[in-house]
Amino acid sequence: MSVAIETNPVMDKIKVTLAIVLAVAGVAASVYLSSSPALVRLGVIVLGFVVAVAVLFTSDTGKRSYAYCQDSITETKKVVWPERKEALQMTGVVAAFVIVMAIFLWIVDALLTWAVRFLIGS
Repeated sequence: MSVAIETNPVMDKIKVTLAIVLAVAGVAASVYLSSSPALVRLGVIVLGFVVAVAVLFTSDTGKRSYAYCQDSITETKKVVWPERKEALQMTGVVAAFVIVMAIFLWIVDALLTWAVRFLIGS
């Protein structure tokens, strides 16, 4: 799913910058209103981020990001997920491999420790 988008690089950069400024302004306003109730501070942050996202979605970058997310959701729906039995078997194989590797590395570490102690004479 490709989206035909008109691009104006200068306006796009201005919109993205404005969205960042609005998000930061929401957080800054929350800090400024530190004596206000928590609900008011949270509302200011949420409002700043909602307006920032709205501005970002009007930019070329936002539109392409939205199209990418839509494509990702479509592709995720095409995935054939393993059945419960297969997932449990694979989890068991991974757990067994981790245990075997942990034992192997413990043995190698013990041998190297013994060799270093032997070489330095302690």
